Amino acid sequence: MFILLKGRSKDDAFKIGYEICDAVTDMHPSPIKLKFEKVYLPCVLQTKKRYVGFSYETRDQKEPIFDAKGIETVRRDACPAVAKVLERSIKVLFTTRDVSQVKQYVQNQCRKIMEEKVSMLDLVFAKEFRGMSGYKPGACVPALEISRKMLQHDRRSEPSVGERVPYVIVYGSPGLPLIQLVKQPFELLTDPSLRINVTYYITKQILPPVGRILSLLGIDVFSWYIDMPKIIRVVPHSVMPSENRKGTISQYFSSSNCPVCEKATNQNICDSCMQDPQKVTTVLNSRIRKWEKVHYRMLEICNCCMGAQDEKQQCVSLDCPILYRLNLALKDNHKGTHFRDIINKCFEF
Repeated sequence: MFILLKGRSKDDAFKIGYEICDAVTDMHPSPIKLKFEKVYLPCVLQTKKRYVGFSYETRDQKEPIFDAKGIETVRRDACPAVAKVLERSIKVLFTTRDVSQVKQYVQNQCRKIMEEKVSMLDLVFAKEFRGMSGYKPGACVPALEISRKMLQHDRRSEPSVGERVPYVIVYGSPGLPLIQLVKQPFELLTDPSLRINVTYYITKQILPPVGRILSLLGIDVFSWYIDMPKIIRVVPHSVMPSENRKGTISQYFSSSNCPVCEKATNQNICDSCMQDPQKVTTVLNSRIRKWEKVHYRMLEICNCCMGAQDEKQQCVSLDCPILYRLNLALKDNHKGTHFRDIINKCFEF
């Protein structure tokens, strides 16, 4: 039972709460006793059995405890990014009481996802598998779809009943149903043509939970996303997949930005940057060195963990954050070949 004490302080809430408990306890025979649990300041009551707040259990408690029940921060049916963004958004709202700071944080996180600067580990779903006979015929369940794909490669690879099956959502050709966009994390790591479906993660996973909290304040979080400038992904032409492999929407687009100044162009380098080949060389070589350094560091950590001496031994731990960071570093490293070709063309006479 929640009791609203509008305009009262934390000390007043404890005092009134204990008085209510004593009065109710005195009205009933032993052993009936009303127990005082805690004070929430502030608190959001979303629906029945869904609430979150900063809780205090004693009067002298200085630092509050983030206490959530029934919302996505404590549930396991979403990817970790949902819980992290929602929890941080609520904490910013509670500590600053400033919605503009919440807006800034949410937009920054959306921008990081659109720029693919977040760990893929935070975007992996893990749903419980109920067995091949535990679903209705024709059921479109990601865990079931992944299990069927695994059985096509190995009849002994069926997950155990109750085991959580990891998967991600990628971009696909227009018109494809969502169930066909479900991929195993290893597929995303090994196939450079696959891209995380950032639109799905932002509009269907991250913003709805935040919106359910902030809608109580009359705030539309989806308008924050609509007002954001859209990100154009820079994809070097040399690492684009071949024509006969086009199958996802990201494969139909190539880079439209200059890698030096980020201005729109139909060429590898815009005309203004081509007039200054030394600038092109300096900027691109700096990026190449940075990518190579990060790739070497990630590879060194991975090989040390596996006890390997070279890159031939592949890591298979989907719970390791280094695996995903190494994959991102490897993709960046592949762009270096394209950038070196650009540098060579700048000095051709």
